[in-house]
Parts: sequence; C-alpha cells; structure tokens
Amino acid sequence: MNFLSLDPYVCTACSREPMRYRPVRCPKCGIGRLWGHGYYWRKIDRHCGAGTHELAPVPRFRCTGCGRTCSRLPACIAPRRWHGWQPQQDALRTLAEAGSVRATALVLQVCRNTVLRWRGWLAEHAEVFAFHLKSRFPDWAREPDLTTFWREILVGRSLQEVMAILDTHLTVP
Repeated sequence: MNFLSLDPYVCTACSREPMRYRPVRCPKCGIGRLWGHGYYWRKIDRHCGAGTHELAPVPRFRCTGCGRTCSRLPACIAPRRWHGWQPQQDALRTLAEAGSVRATALVLQVCRNTVLRWRGWLAEHAEVFAFHLKSRFPDWAREPDLTTFWREILVGRSLQEVMAILDTHLTVP
C-alpha cells in the first residue's frame, strides 16, 4: 500500500476501502482467493511521521486455500520492525559507504545488533529485490554489482519508496 504518510492512510483508505488493499494472491500458498478478516492495531514508531496517531489499523486477509492470514501495511510502516524506514536507510547508507557497524550504531544511536540485523536483512534479500527493481527500471541495471547497485539506490532514493515499489511485485519481508 503506497501511503508514504500515515494520516491519509488512517483517515481515508483503511477505513473506507480496506478490500482495495487485498493482496493478489496468498503469500504462503499462492492461491488468489483472499477474504477480509478484520483488522489488527499496529503500534507505530514515534519517528515515522505518524502525526497524531499512535496506533494504525492494519487490514487482515484470510486465504480460503490454506486458511492462513496475511496483512498489508502502508508503505510508511516498516514490516516486523520498530524503527521506521529512514533510520534503516541511514544505517544501510552509512554501512555501504564503508562505515563500520559500531560507528554506525553510535552515530545513529541505535543498538549495534539492530544495525547488524538490518544489514543481514538486506544481504539476504538484496538479489531478489534487485532483480525486481532492475526488471521494472532498466536504467537501474547499469550498476556492475549488487554492492554498487544498493549504494546508488540508498543514496538516490528513499528506502521507503523502494520498498513500496517492491511491495507491488512481492510481499516485503
């Protein structure tokens, strides 16, 4: 869901048109029959530009094939993370510019293990993410290797924007 700020998401889209954000297919089994299954309330990072909201409703969907549920977050909320996209981008950009994990953690005032986890997450998914981005934007395929590719992406684009683009092709973990 490409809401880059939380207020329009909470005020309009989520409350009025939750089925608009139903995934095309189940991320677990791949079957395309998902039905609305209510909401859950997600606490938001205090630094993600949340405005007046501390909790955001997140629509849930249930697969008729496997019976599992999935949900869709707006682009302004990073999945499975307390920190927003901007601190992650800052950390990954600093690391890409040959920064150390310890120095990055000190500068950004986050735990060293958090920086390691973010670096590991990108390393684990870098190839798949790059494939989808390069197939959508052929100009981005000019970089000779993954390290250079991600360095250019993190300097020239918002990580939040890039993950919103990827969310249209696959579910961002």
